[in-house]
Amino acid sequence: MNKEQILQKLKNDKDYYGDFGNQFLSNSHVGKLLKDPLNVFKQSKPSPAFLVGGYFHTCILEPDKLEKFTVIPSATRNTKQYKDMSGGELCLLQHEVDTIELMRDKVMANDICADLIMGTNGKLNDFEVPMITELFGNQWKGKADIVNHSEKLVIDLKTTSDIDKFKWSASKFNYDSQAYIYSKLFGYEMLFIVIDKTTHQIGMFDCSPQFYEKGEDKIRRAAEAYDLFYKTKDFDPKQYFISKTL
Repeated sequence: MNKEQILQKLKNDKDYYGDFGNQFLSNSHVGKLLKDPLNVFKQSKPSPAFLVGGYFHTCILEPDKLEKFTVIPSATRNTKQYKDMSGGELCLLQHEVDTIELMRDKVMANDICADLIMGTNGKLNDFEVPMITELFGNQWKGKADIVNHSEKLVIDLKTTSDIDKFKWSASKFNYDSQAYIYSKLFGYEMLFIVIDKTTHQIGMFDCSPQFYEKGEDKIRRAAEAYDLFYKTKDFDPKQYFISKTL
């Protein structure tokens, strides 16, 4: 299968996040490779924040796919109505959807945001674009929210609980390694368009050379962990320990 065929297959979310896509490393693996490498491929349960972020992305970039989300008119996830209607699955609450759609309207009402997201002068941007490349001896994948060829930017949409602390959140949630990966995947600079889930304040965060360098260091260390735990013949993880001087 050549690169074009692989990328075509990765456009499908089931393939991107399923067994086919699992032959590639991605930024979602970085945290566990650095902290818990034995469980890097263990599926974690989605959180309400993850679901909210997914709906926010979809309602801006792929509104025709909103039907895949189940929305329940319940105040909390502890009510009998929610438990009966959800069937044990994590679902969105109606008030969460109302808030997300308000955030979408706020972002798209900002002329600069709207132009960066949608494109200008008849030049439409590309949404949900997969790409693959080799980094530190391993194959990596990524799927860009928005590729803006006019501005030579890869744009990622984020929600945050406190926009004043986004700089620290960006390090905590490995947005620095994401920026490094995507800059290598697409050859463009990375820009984060962020909205505060409470105040609805919008922020645009570009990336400094130091931010990319921190991301590169994380990817290098993640690749070393992957090589040790998953590619080293006769490696016994039970014998592994961390050795540091305090």
